[in-house]
Amino acid sequence: MEESNELLVNENELHEHYTFTVEKGQQPLRIDKYLMNFVENATRNKIQAAAKDGSILVNEIAVKSNYKVKPLDKIRVLFEHPPYENLLVPEDLPIDVVYEDEDLLVVNKAPGMVVHPGHGNYSGTLINALLFHFDNLPNNSSNRPGLVHRIDKDTSGLLVVAKTEIAMAHLSAQFKAKTSEREYVALVWGNVELDEGTIEGNIGRHPKNRLQNTVYFGDEADNGKPAVTHYKILQRLGYVTLLSCRLETGRTHQIRVHMKYIGHTLFNDERYGGERILKGTTFTKYKQFVDNCFKTLPRQALHAKTLGFIHPTTGEKMSFTTKIPQDMQNCIEKWESYSNHLE
Repeated sequence: MEESNELLVNENELHEHYTFTVEKGQQPLRIDKYLMNFVENATRNKIQAAAKDGSILVNEIAVKSNYKVKPLDKIRVLFEHPPYENLLVPEDLPIDVVYEDEDLLVVNKAPGMVVHPGHGNYSGTLINALLFHFDNLPNNSSNRPGLVHRIDKDTSGLLVVAKTEIAMAHLSAQFKAKTSEREYVALVWGNVELDEGTIEGNIGRHPKNRLQNTVYFGDEADNGKPAVTHYKILQRLGYVTLLSCRLETGRTHQIRVHMKYIGHTLFNDERYGGERILKGTTFTKYKQFVDNCFKTLPRQALHAKTLGFIHPTTGEKMSFTTKIPQDMQNCIEKWESYSNHLE
């Protein structure tokens, strides 16, 4: 009996860094290999050392690194130090505030800025900046101050931030109920066939590449969560297409994953293979032109252009639009000029 008490005391001194529930369709796989797919920046050595220290629990029992995970196993990874993202430090960083009142603010996030601290990014994030500029921001369900939703590091554009508990609850409910309005502008590889369309496909973590998500369908659909993206052609530019994408759901990397799924990966989206020349000619001159475009826009061509929601206290419908940033605009203009020569 004393032994189990000692275990409890020890666990009280530990901090949970990760928690996962193994998916239904998971084949038996060593836990060190499994965790490498889910923990960003983790090495197998680090995971094995954590297992040796008794820091990896499956269904509340410490396991060794050769333990084979089974469907619906509950995995927790504990360490003596708190997660770095809990050590939030205010930083005097510029924020482009598009709108602000007592309840909320709307921010136009610059490309390259991470929204919240995480593994490998402990400073320089939007949250660090928000903590400097604003007091007493409410925490969301993940203990992230002010954040109602997020956009990827290399995506630019609009985010709403809650300044009160009531605003946080009200806005989060709108995003969950899919009533918020979110429109993105994306430049994708290839000539998209239909002028407009809807992509439906459940999105979940890629089984082999821990940094990617993928579409699951058929018998494997349960491995992902439902996701719906509506798109409309804005401009056909030869070997690339400029699209407007409207999100019905907000899964991680949703537009990036859905566009790849239909064969039109985002231009220069390195994580999903868009940094290669996926369409066009084999001429050296063309390769030079595309490389030049990549240098002009050194990130995925995605911008969160429009954001709409109901104001949490006034009940007023609010909508905000922001210009496409200069790097993306310059890249589009290069393709406009190129496609004019093709005609």
